Amino acid sequence: MDNPVYFTAIYFVFVLMLGVYSWFKIKTPSDYYVAGKNAKLIPVSGSLLATILGGSAILGTIELSRSVGWAALWFLFCASFGLFLLAPLAKYVSRYGKFTLPGLLGHFFGERARFISSLVIPIAWLGIVGAQIIAAAKILAGLEIIGYSAAAILAGTVFILYTLVGGQVSILKTDTLQSVLIVSGLAALTVFASRTPHVAELPPLESGALFNESFSGVDLLILVLTYSVTFVVGPDIYSRVFCAKDEKTATRSVLIVAVILIPISFALTYLGVYSNATGSREIMSFAQHLLPNWFYGLFIAALLSAVMSSADTTLLTSSLILSELFHSDMEEKKAFRLTRILIVVLGVLSIGIALFVTSILQSLLLALTFFSGAFVVPMLAGLLRLKVVKPQLTAAMLLGGFVALAGKLINLWGDPLTGNLIIISAFLVNGGLMFGRVLKLGKKTD
Repeated sequence: MDNPVYFTAIYFVFVLMLGVYSWFKIKTPSDYYVAGKNAKLIPVSGSLLATILGGSAILGTIELSRSVGWAALWFLFCASFGLFLLAPLAKYVSRYGKFTLPGLLGHFFGERARFISSLVIPIAWLGIVGAQIIAAAKILAGLEIIGYSAAAILAGTVFILYTLVGGQVSILKTDTLQSVLIVSGLAALTVFASRTPHVAELPPLESGALFNESFSGVDLLILVLTYSVTFVVGPDIYSRVFCAKDEKTATRSVLIVAVILIPISFALTYLGVYSNATGSREIMSFAQHLLPNWFYGLFIAALLSAVMSSADTTLLTSSLILSELFHSDMEEKKAFRLTRILIVVLGVLSIGIALFVTSILQSLLLALTFFSGAFVVPMLAGLLRLKVVKPQLTAAMLLGGFVALAGKLINLWGDPLTGNLIIISAFLVNGGLMFGRVLKLGKKTD
């Protein structure tokens, strides 16, 4: 166990030092927010991949595959599908956007839309940051040198400090390296697993295995509506696009990552099915038995890289969005200072979530469901330049979000079918309010 602990300590020290180093490279608030909007293809692609392959995606897919088997392939397939849908729209995101998704909504629909989204999205996104802290805490707790609660506090503190100091400059510098670590670690673990005698015990991957009693076609539809769409319209995804130096770079990066996610989905699902068949409850336990001790240490660093790359992006994006509520000009020093204060506040709140909600997928999907019900339809309408009923836009966003969240809660702790139908109805409510006629007679749509 000494080597894994050694690698973990070195990794945490490394990212903190890199954050401090990057602080001296930041010349303007724009550098801190979007790396000067001058990132090239490899850094944008690497950062986007690393952001998506956070601990919630990696450990979440493995967690899901234990309960639904090979049907867990759909989890990252849906992410890839969302990116393919985003690709033709990425140029517009890059063209019209500056720092945040609410700023883009404000460009399309006015100040009220920007205000509501800036207020609501950071609250919903606390669950996303919380999911990363949960993942990191489970990784550290798996080393058996620290308990879950202490691990959550430690990991959250490192996330906060790293993001606070380095901003987007350090994120782009490290994410490409982190994505290489992540993919290499998963590939190595998959190869080692495929060479063990337990492979014969695995259920076969057949077309019928993609749906079962635990995962139906309706579940896939809900996953598309609440997960795929967040890659078409997502603050963390857009934050990578905003960093690209031009529209072509943004579009190509999205397509590259969409393709890479497909084989990664197979690897992660295979590892989850393997761990379930061999009776290993956590990825840490079977990775420790499969990998050489020194490689196991690198694998832990790869998992922490996955978590770190998502946590810093999401935390910075949420803080930046909330800061826009108080400052129209984000280039001001006061706005810059407030953003850094909010990084600490939102980070601490996310640690609190991680201490009370220990399921990665529950934390992730609750947040994404609320977000998708509220903002996917309005954002797509803006990008496609569709006419909407602006006076009803606020009601559409809030009602859509809360109806979707209610459906997800019922899905998790009540009747799944009823919950799924309510989630679907949230999108109908949202779209009906946005595109339907104004209720008051005599008013015209904008």
